[in-house]
Amino acid sequence: MAAKIRFANRHFHLPQSKPIRIGLGILLVAFGLVGFLPVVGFWMIPLGLLVLSVDVPIVRRWRRQLAVWWHRDRKNGEGASNGSGAPANDPAGTKVE
Repeated sequence: MAAKIRFANRHFHLPQSKPIRIGLGILLVAFGLVGFLPVVGFWMIPLGLLVLSVDVPIVRRWRRQLAVWWHRDRKNGEGASNGSGAPANDPAGTKVE
């Protein structure tokens, strides 16, 4: 079965060969580190880590922790806040100033 990664509700196919996937991920991260140069960019670092997360368990763990944190943070941040971390409305529904 070919490896796929999902990003923004789209599926992207990766090479079937594990060494090629790992090499591609390492190259993307390495070229991303010199992102200040023309043509390459810093966008290559997260893309390379995403490709590496298919085969490297530690990178997969980091990606999963980031995904859990992101969704937990977005779920907790759905309500408006007053800047102090407390909800802007009290339980009765009246606005707290």
